Amino acid sequence: MYPTISHLLFDLFGINIPLPIQTFGFWVAIAFIAASWVISSELKRKEKEGLLSSIIIKEQIGLSLTPNEIISSIITGFIIGFKGIEALFNYAELVNNPQAFILSTRGHLLGGLIIAAIAYVLKWRENKAQKLSTPKTIKKTVHPFELVGNMTMIAAVSGIIGAKIFHNLENIDAFLSDPIGQLISFSGLTFYGGLIAGAVSVIWYANKYKINTKHLIDSAAPALMLAYGVGRIGCQMSGDGDWGIDNISPKPEWMSFLPDWMWSYTFPHNVINAGVPIEGCTGKFCMELANPVWPTAFYEVIMSLTIFGILWAMRKHIKVPGALFFIYLIFNGVERFFIEKIRINTEYNILGGITQAEIISFSLILTAIIGLTLLYKGKKAI
Repeated sequence: MYPTISHLLFDLFGINIPLPIQTFGFWVAIAFIAASWVISSELKRKEKEGLLSSIIIKEQIGLSLTPNEIISSIITGFIIGFKGIEALFNYAELVNNPQAFILSTRGHLLGGLIIAAIAYVLKWRENKAQKLSTPKTIKKTVHPFELVGNMTMIAAVSGIIGAKIFHNLENIDAFLSDPIGQLISFSGLTFYGGLIAGAVSVIWYANKYKINTKHLIDSAAPALMLAYGVGRIGCQMSGDGDWGIDNISPKPEWMSFLPDWMWSYTFPHNVINAGVPIEGCTGKFCMELANPVWPTAFYEVIMSLTIFGILWAMRKHIKVPGALFFIYLIFNGVERFFIEKIRINTEYNILGGITQAEIISFSLILTAIIGLTLLYKGKKAI
């Protein structure tokens, strides 16, 4: 396992470069970048085909700095200096525990004040260069794909908050025993919580710019599947606890040419330090599971990337707006429903034992079937 990117670099190249970058977080970032590229490409295609159109907005230029802009630049600069300078002087502590360091109240006061002053001066100079003696209003054309950056940021923030909320609801006992630790931990994210919160926030933002919701969610369908698969690479590589139930069965003969970890794995040096101590290991990540388990994150990587390929191939052939997204929900729901059968999870004591993900998966599949039925009943192909 590679709890941090430094562990990965050491294993690959034999060099020790201490970096405060966790493997899980790295792959989550890659997932957002990949999803943004796919959505942007699809929005460009749809606009080129006449399915989406740009809008004209009015924008004032040449204005003086507003109090909000001044305060924002100063606060941003102060935080960067306060934490950044402290990190430079205490880099080893930052690398040892990035979450605790970043979320703590410690910082460099003088560094914060200096960078805040620099940030204000830079903002003032930028405004001076653009300021007009008489501010004016101009019309600006905004294309849907130009808003993808903002959508990504909105989806990232709201998605992570939603994923955290759903994870803690799903693991309420762990949350109650250590609420602060569970909230600030960078691991422990429930995908469906992120999907629901992120989708609501992005649709609300897109509606402000009159972007057709059906075409937007169709553009997002392959991207969401790709992001899910890429994110699961981080789960597998870091050992973030998203693994399966015990699998002590011998590897089948037909899998003999594949690595053993593809069948069952103990996740040594996992990032959450779960299991039993590894003999002879010293340091921060020295635990592995007592029994091998199903590497469910790896299976989800394979299935998600396969589904992404199917959705990507289908996207130009589905002529009913919104249908591709509902097809994505079915694929996603079926995949997650069945992986839950071998994945470790908190079960609710209803219907003989069922997980949160199974409940939501079933709900999404049912919603998708109803949605497709309604769409094709009114079948307005574009």
